[in-house]
Amino acid sequence: MTSLQNLNLARNQLQGNLSDMFGQLINLQKMDLSFNSFTGDLPESFGSLTNLTTLYLENNQFTGHVDVLANLPLNDLNIANNRFTGWIPNQLQKINNLNTDGNSWSTGTAPPPPPFIPPPPSRRSSPGQHSEGSNKSSPSHDGGKNSGIGVGVIVGIIISVLAVSAIVVFLLLKRKARKTSREEHSEQDQPFAPLAFNEIKETKSIQTAPVVETAKFETAIDTTFQPAPFSLKPPPIDRQNKSHDEDDALTKTPVKKAKSAPFKTTMYSVADLQMATDSFSVDNLIGEGSLGRVYRAQFTGGKVLAVKKINSSSIPNQSSDLFIEVVSNISSLHHPNLSELVGYCCEHGQHLLLYEFYKNGSLHDLLHLTDEHRNQLTWNNRIKIALGTARALEYLHEVCSPSIVHKSFKSANILLDPELNPHLSDCGLSSLIPNSEYQSADGNMISGYGAPEVAMSGQYTMKSDVYSFGVVMLELLTGRKPFDSSRPRSEQSLVRWATPQLHDIDALGKMVDSDLQGLYSAKSLSRFADVIALCVQPEPEFRPPMSEVVQALVRLVQRANMSKRMLGGDVQDAARRADDADVQDYMS
Repeated sequence: MTSLQNLNLARNQLQGNLSDMFGQLINLQKMDLSFNSFTGDLPESFGSLTNLTTLYLENNQFTGHVDVLANLPLNDLNIANNRFTGWIPNQLQKINNLNTDGNSWSTGTAPPPPPFIPPPPSRRSSPGQHSEGSNKSSPSHDGGKNSGIGVGVIVGIIISVLAVSAIVVFLLLKRKARKTSREEHSEQDQPFAPLAFNEIKETKSIQTAPVVETAKFETAIDTTFQPAPFSLKPPPIDRQNKSHDEDDALTKTPVKKAKSAPFKTTMYSVADLQMATDSFSVDNLIGEGSLGRVYRAQFTGGKVLAVKKINSSSIPNQSSDLFIEVVSNISSLHHPNLSELVGYCCEHGQHLLLYEFYKNGSLHDLLHLTDEHRNQLTWNNRIKIALGTARALEYLHEVCSPSIVHKSFKSANILLDPELNPHLSDCGLSSLIPNSEYQSADGNMISGYGAPEVAMSGQYTMKSDVYSFGVVMLELLTGRKPFDSSRPRSEQSLVRWATPQLHDIDALGKMVDSDLQGLYSAKSLSRFADVIALCVQPEPEFRPPMSEVVQALVRLVQRANMSKRMLGGDVQDAARRADDADVQDYMS
């Protein structure tokens, strides 16, 4: 497939070594092999992918070095959580979107370039030629043109000997002059002059310096001088005097990384956010999840945003690089039903995300915590919220590449604008917490949303998101919480209590949220329950993809004919027709 441009094999169960079969894929621009079980070294033919700009190899078991990737035109590279060893090539360290965590990289100084190897002599005796000794005793067959040592070579050797002798004399005189100068001055801490390596070893200040400093300085000199041992030109001063610690500091400074991040999201300072949140006052606390707390922030000019303060325990080793990668990924997500990122802060060890502030709060608040706006949750508005959030999940699962598993889909993460349009939050944050830790980290907040396979294995998939979506639809249908310990034991788990009744029309009518006051179509209610039953099946392979869920909800809206059922008064009928128009507009 020589014209192939995009290859996505992520999240399968592929195993074994990659064979050397990529040499003909010269048009390949993006390749995703992540979340498989590949082993062995990277094939040498990777070096032929001269148009490859995006490469995802994370979460495999690759071994060996990554030097074969050094000369590729990569803009995005994720090789995290493998078994790579050695050093990361300098060319790769310049990539803005780079993730190399979770490997066994060498931590010491990278090895110096290979030592200087002189070129071979221009003339070398071959088996068919006479040896040098035979040439001296007998003339060659071509009249002396092929003698072992020509006149030009002899002259060159003599000139080289004279040149080396001159260099040695020059160095001896120079050393003698410096020695005389040092004897005339007292021993003080003077800057080191760029001397020859042997001369530095004999200098008195080096001999009396602490052992650690001597070792560091000799390492720097070894690295600098070894490639060109015969050069008289000293190395540049800034390279000679710069320590390895300074080099590391320049390449690992989080601020540098943040400033050069390749996205257009606004960067805020900690001071700005402290002022906007009144030093993260409890009065401005509007929510708390598994990754951190969310605060209301009001800026000069009246702009209000929601600030999510990521817990320090959620970012391994306080890796600012990982956080910047997460910000970059989130900033690329754009959909009408997602809560899009407005800004971020990565400063003084703090990691914060800024989103639009929604005055109506979350669906969880509207369903379970307040009676102030419950009358807004008409049946058609509930269908509208279900359809919007279904489209958001469909975008994450089937449009984004690689696909994004939300892991924390619940009514508390569905935010509502003044028109009750849903906006799914916390998208793209699941990478901050491993699968196996996510359920326990979320505590009671996620109770009732987790699919059965998540409880057993801790592994989240797109199908576990579908299950959680079905639980939210049950909330919309019944007005109940996913898990409510205040209810009788048989009714505490919403899914266990409701699932057997979803296909019983009489039982279904008794399950519906009493706040709806019967203002819904029986057919619409039945079709809504059918979608729920598909989503909350215990076997993940039988749950539909989100694109099918979206189609089912769209058909539900198209078939709805709520105006047939007159339930008292022109005002109620007009209200139902207005709701119908809202849903039809939203669907289109």
